[in-house]
Amino acid sequence: MRIAVGRHCIAVLIVVAATGASAEPVGLRGYNAPIGESSISGISSGAFMAVQFGTAWSSVIKGVGVVAGGPYWCAKADALDVVTGYWGPIWRATGACMKGPAADLDVKDFTAMADAKAAAGEIDPLSHVSRQKIYLFHGYNDAIVDKTATDAAADFYRHYLGPANRGNLFYQTTLGAGHSFVVTKEGVPGLNDCKGNAEPYIDQCGYDQAGIILQHVYGRLNQPNPAQLTGSVKSFDQSLYTKPHLPDALSMGDAGYLFVPQDCEQGAACRVHIALHGCKQDVGDIGRKFVDEAGYNAWADTNQLIILYPQTKTSPFAPGNPQACWDWWSYVDHEDSYVTKSGAQIKTIKAMLDALTAGAVAPAGATAASLSAPQWLTAIDASETGIDLVWSPVVGVTTYRVSRAGADGVFQAIGDVTGASFADSGLAPQTTYRWRVSAILNGAEGSASEDAIGTTQSLRPRCDNPGSCPIAK
Repeated sequence: MRIAVGRHCIAVLIVVAATGASAEPVGLRGYNAPIGESSISGISSGAFMAVQFGTAWSSVIKGVGVVAGGPYWCAKADALDVVTGYWGPIWRATGACMKGPAADLDVKDFTAMADAKAAAGEIDPLSHVSRQKIYLFHGYNDAIVDKTATDAAADFYRHYLGPANRGNLFYQTTLGAGHSFVVTKEGVPGLNDCKGNAEPYIDQCGYDQAGIILQHVYGRLNQPNPAQLTGSVKSFDQSLYTKPHLPDALSMGDAGYLFVPQDCEQGAACRVHIALHGCKQDVGDIGRKFVDEAGYNAWADTNQLIILYPQTKTSPFAPGNPQACWDWWSYVDHEDSYVTKSGAQIKTIKAMLDALTAGAVAPAGATAASLSAPQWLTAIDASETGIDLVWSPVVGVTTYRVSRAGADGVFQAIGDVTGASFADSGLAPQTTYRWRVSAILNGAEGSASEDAIGTTQSLRPRCDNPGSCPIAK
């Protein structure tokens, strides 16, 4: 009997080997996607990581989307923490970085660390941050991360953007969403209503957050195809990018995910956007809901965008990460390198991005620039005091002049901007404005676009009990 079983086992091993069960892990292929056209966004811990990655690698990241997140190095982790253990960063992460008060989130601390890391060459020069497109979001029913944290992130970015680039930052605070990534869908089983503060942390608020983030970064995009997507979601082996560590050592999942449009598979020029889930949003906790339901894929499918979805995993033991959060308080190595290029998870994401962009092809030749009027100027989002404008880029043009008219109907130039979006700010609540945009080339100004019209939101009352405040119409 024992001999028969042994022979059976040997036979099974031979069959397994013959059928290729020990095949090489599936990695990421290179696409025709220039790395300098890449962008990143995230929710909650993914938002903190997006800020860290976008700051560390600002030379290749065009824009950053921050949903319910805070500033660079918020949880700190310094030399004293290395000596005493990492309880200090945990206390700061779960304390001031999530609940405030504002007095404990001094932007000077965060910019000083970023300046020091840039001076040491551990992150890219911060002059690159000044040209990034930044989208920030806080839902006033968020019962997990307080608005003071996102305010601090806004202050961090404003410090580097300066007055000249103020139009690069749009901050949305007028939606009654809970702690969540927000989608335009409504009535979808398994997703939360707009006030939700629980798994899967995707709230249905009639607001297309993915589309607004992508357009704020890249300018006006083709509308999503409501029919079945032509592209597909693929899984890949993350262990290829955590080397020399195993994924478990970094609290990374074994598999990551990728959405690739059909055009990109066939060699078209594409761009990469990295979408980072939040705590307890990994596939181990909610399946593929974030990958499939966040809304990025539908926009990617019609706009030659590749969406990368890296995955963390729960780690009840070392490294301690019981909720599958991204490392924004130094849980991997308990050192302040976690916010730099050498940070373990940042290195992993960058390795994935490098692999995806390895097939980039230089354009065949320079395209003749044009001073034609920008097309499809549109107000895609409104806050109490701001309007987010996007338009279709003009061939060969990088700089645009934005003009605004109020009730008197007189247009005045309000700023120049690099890239095809502009976040107008400092506006009066519940007020209608008009805008025009013109291309700037070698000091010359082209014809103005057709007007866009937009109205700011009314002032929202303070929400003292997030999760129970009524949704303003």
